[in-house]
Amino acid sequence: MDNKYLKLREFLKSTEWVNKDQLETPKKKGEDRPLAVKSYEKQAKIIELPSPKDINLEKNTIKKIFSERKSRRSYNKEELSIKELSYLLWATQGLRKDNIRLRTVPSGGAVHPFETYLSINRVKNIKKGIYRYLPDKHSLLFVKEVDNIQKEITKAANGQKFVGTAAVVFLWTVIPERGEWKYDILAHKLAALDAGHVGQNLYLSVESIGAGTCAVDAYNQKAADELLEVNGEDEFVIYMAPVGKIKD
Repeated sequence: MDNKYLKLREFLKSTEWVNKDQLETPKKKGEDRPLAVKSYEKQAKIIELPSPKDINLEKNTIKKIFSERKSRRSYNKEELSIKELSYLLWATQGLRKDNIRLRTVPSGGAVHPFETYLSINRVKNIKKGIYRYLPDKHSLLFVKEVDNIQKEITKAANGQKFVGTAAVVFLWTVIPERGEWKYDILAHKLAALDAGHVGQNLYLSVESIGAGTCAVDAYNQKAADELLEVNGEDEFVIYMAPVGKIKD
């Protein structure tokens, strides 16, 4: 067995939990808990989203959604509506009971280490560009315009052309400090598991509106981080997923 595999396999194991109570976490040291949502400038442009309840689902039984869910890489040129986008954002990072720690997706210790960014190409009444979801306000924060956004998001996706054809691309960044504050060296495995939870919620919610997605982990880290203007250390892209209406 190649030693490089054995070393990497250790990351998948749960051995460190045996010593959890001995870890000197920032929480135990009395350090302030990291913000649950990144701050932004007061003059930033905010777009309020409609209620996620105001959506008519094309598939409204969980059995049908489970049985028909699959990765889809072919999208037509139809726009997503802002109601559909609102629903997808709520389904993947939205709040329950107006509590920032209680969301529609599981997270180990309710640390929710992710920020949701969007590369918007075809969403009705929203101009193309990069946006960030604000779950506490159920709103979009405009980040920046991008010249030829299809080209740039394709570059960030390691040249995978189908990503650039999507109506919108979800890009999740991780802020490791949120988990490290509570779990120290255990936080990083939890973040990887949490990414899977978020991705599956997107798969199921997308399927319910007659759209498709294909989660991507083979992206260009540097290009993706630069596109979102995150520093690649304290915050960096961990997962992405293009979304579009399905070709017949």
